Amino acid sequence: MACRITELALDCVDVERLAVFWSEVLGYVEIEREDNGGILIGPPDIGVGGPQPTLYLSPTGDPRPAKLRLHIDVSATDHDQDAELERLLALGATRADVGQSGDESWHVLADPEGNEFCLLRSRVQPV
Repeated sequence: MACRITELALDCVDVERLAVFWSEVLGYVEIEREDNGGILIGPPDIGVGGPQPTLYLSPTGDPRPAKLRLHIDVSATDHDQDAELERLLALGATRADVGQSGDESWHVLADPEGNEFCLLRSRVQPV
């Protein structure tokens, strides 16, 4: 028996801004809003429990203390890495330096709150 990742939770100061950003990045839609201000986003017409994990944006007033120990990797589905990099930067991602050499096949980026994520070279099929 095994488990499957069904949801990723990300603490954030500006839940609305990150919900919009990550929805645009992943092609997700808002699934649910909670009374505490949290927002759950996920694949359209699938909701929770589908083949892709949902993303729960959890409100916090605490600033991020350091580099994340776990980060999200994304891959383009309908165009190459260069075009996807330009799209992500236009959405508000920024380049991040976490000590990479510059020879990597991926790009290290940060979302609008500074949470690192990587854009991989490989293209994948949409789910």
